[in-house]
Parts: sequence; C-alpha cells; structure tokens
Amino acid sequence: MEFAFYFAAGIAVASTVRVVTNTNPVHALLYLIISLLAVAMTFFAIGAPFAGALEIIVYAGAIMVLFVFVVMMLNLGPAAAEQERQWLKPGIWVGPSVLSVLLLAQVLYSLFHSPSNALVGTTTIDAKAVGISLFGPYLLVVELASMLLLGALVAAYHLGRHEAKDITP
Repeated sequence: MEFAFYFAAGIAVASTVRVVTNTNPVHALLYLIISLLAVAMTFFAIGAPFAGALEIIVYAGAIMVLFVFVVMMLNLGPAAAEQERQWLKPGIWVGPSVLSVLLLAQVLYSLFHSPSNALVGTTTIDAKAVGISLFGPYLLVVELASMLLLGALVAAYHLGRHEAKDITP
C-alpha cells in the first residue's frame, strides 16, 4: 500500500500542476477532478476509507460537477460554438485520460494485491473516529473553517449580483 500511496500522491501533484498551468478553465477543472480522485486514493491507501469516500462523493462528485457546469454556462456568446468544438478534439482529453487510467490501474492493484508488511494503511479509520476527532480536539478549527466558508459565501453573493451599484441622480 505504500506504493499505492506514493503513486496516487505523484498523480495528484502532476494533475495539480496542470490545473495551475492550464489556461483553459474547463481543462483545468478536468485536471482538478483527477487531482481530487488521486487525493481520495491516498486516503484509501493510508487506511481512511471514510475520508476517501467523502472526497469522491463531495468534492470530485458534487462540487466539481457544479464547477464544470458553471464554467460551461458562463462561456456564452458568438465564440462559444468554436470554443466548444476545440474542447471536443481528442487531443484535449489525452492528459486526463492517461491519469485516470493510471488511477484505475492503481485501484485494481490495491484491490487484488495482498499487502506485504506495509506500514502505510495497516489500520482502518472509521467514521466514528473521524467525527470524534472533528468535534473533539479540532472543534475550534472546524468552527473557524465554517465561519470562513460563510464569509466566502456572503462575499461571492455580493460580488456576483447584477444590481446597478453606481446609480447617481
């Protein structure tokens, strides 16, 4: 499982670098989905299946699909059709596809290969232990993160509304 951990971590770093360096927002989001799936694989490799499942369901599933739809809906205009044709070229999907196939190979390797005295992933952390940790010694951090997210939500609402802000008589 140590190999699986480092392999998934390498894929996460490589795809995150592509997120930052990519100029097309849709391609960057595709690489971000691959990065989040690789982070989930690292959670599975270290013995935290609950955190890995939450990573896949919440981040790679729900939030990233929302981001992809928002980015695609914002690209309205006369150049949107040509831009969409560019996105559908097979060469665009090579990078995310290769990283996805590598992650799939790692999942299959992890499922069908018995670990041999690996230090990583020897214990499994269940959902109860995660909850006790989050609402025990890390309660203040969880509350501060929730306040930060609430502030970001309010700021995003005020920055995104389309009211007339400078109406002078």
